[in-house]
Amino acid sequence: MTPVELSRTVLRAVRRAVDDGELRVDVPGRAVVTAPGPGGCGDYATNIALQLARPAGQPPKRVAEVLRPYLLGAVGVSEVVVTGPGFLNISLRRGEASAGLVREILRSGARYGYADRPTGEVVRLHAPHEVRAVVFMDAAARVLRSQGVLVRTGCAARPEPEWCEVLGAEVDVYGMPEPSAPVEVDVRPVPAGPEDPAALGRDAGRWALLRPAAHDRPRITGEHLAQREGNPLFRVRYAHARARALSRNAADLGFDAHPGDPGFPGDLGETAYRDERGDPGDPGEPRDTGAAQDLRVLGFALADHPRVLAAAATHRAPDRLARHLLVVADAVTPLFPTVLPRGEEKPSAAHRARLALAEAAGVVLAGGLSLLGIDAPDHL
Repeated sequence: MTPVELSRTVLRAVRRAVDDGELRVDVPGRAVVTAPGPGGCGDYATNIALQLARPAGQPPKRVAEVLRPYLLGAVGVSEVVVTGPGFLNISLRRGEASAGLVREILRSGARYGYADRPTGEVVRLHAPHEVRAVVFMDAAARVLRSQGVLVRTGCAARPEPEWCEVLGAEVDVYGMPEPSAPVEVDVRPVPAGPEDPAALGRDAGRWALLRPAAHDRPRITGEHLAQREGNPLFRVRYAHARARALSRNAADLGFDAHPGDPGFPGDLGETAYRDERGDPGDPGEPRDTGAAQDLRVLGFALADHPRVLAAAATHRAPDRLARHLLVVADAVTPLFPTVLPRGEEKPSAAHRARLALAEAAGVVLAGGLSLLGIDAPDHL
């Protein structure tokens, strides 16, 4: 079940409660589903009860208690807990939290998180004659187009040749806009300084300019070329290349990806099922292990990708996408050692599900890097 599907499930629960006379409200057009906040639990949480409390004339907690049994009866939902002032925390049946999401990502490919159709909105971006502003504008335009927006870009003067030829920036028109021209957004991030980002090459140069927020001054240094863990760009590109390598290695072993229950990677023995006293628990009721938490963080990061793209487009902030890709990369990396069978172990359904999850992360990383104008190589 994906966050979009769960949102529809929440709305169906509201509709059933209204039809049964439990609530007297207009069913909203949208239910926000997010990761649980502090004090929350489960796979997802929604504030729908707080949203409906005033029109229903009831306390949020009472609205949440009304909705809880309707959600519990939904397919794929295993538990619903009310926390705080009335947040509904929803746990999905084991495997449901990731399988549907992974299917959606693999089906959508690099267009996961894109708008289904053009919105009809037209945005005109204009940048001063400065390298960071031009590259920032180029990346913002790419993200906006992914959300169905028609974008035109302009620069105060013709960009320097290396800004286009090396850094890959594209500008539609040059020169100052006419006073009457409807320039909707003036792109003016903090300038890059005297260092030449083109000296880093396209990928590292663009990353150096795009990853910091617009109000932060970028650091144009050779550290962006370092092939080590301390380099965020390397971590993102390495995670993508590793995901691609796992697919090739799995094919050599005779199995492919299939979304499902990835299980709890690592030690699947009794240490993965201990209760608070340290005693072995019931294997049928797995406790929250470190590996399980890694999977949950990865699931949240992948599910959050469409929202991040929409926010990056709304705020003309490609830096949000760059930082999100680092979150995805750091979340998927702990999964990699568990994807392929070890020794004489035979490929299982869990291995296929983990491979599908790794491939989904690779798809998100490749798509996000492409929107930033950065290559996502299969080999590093």
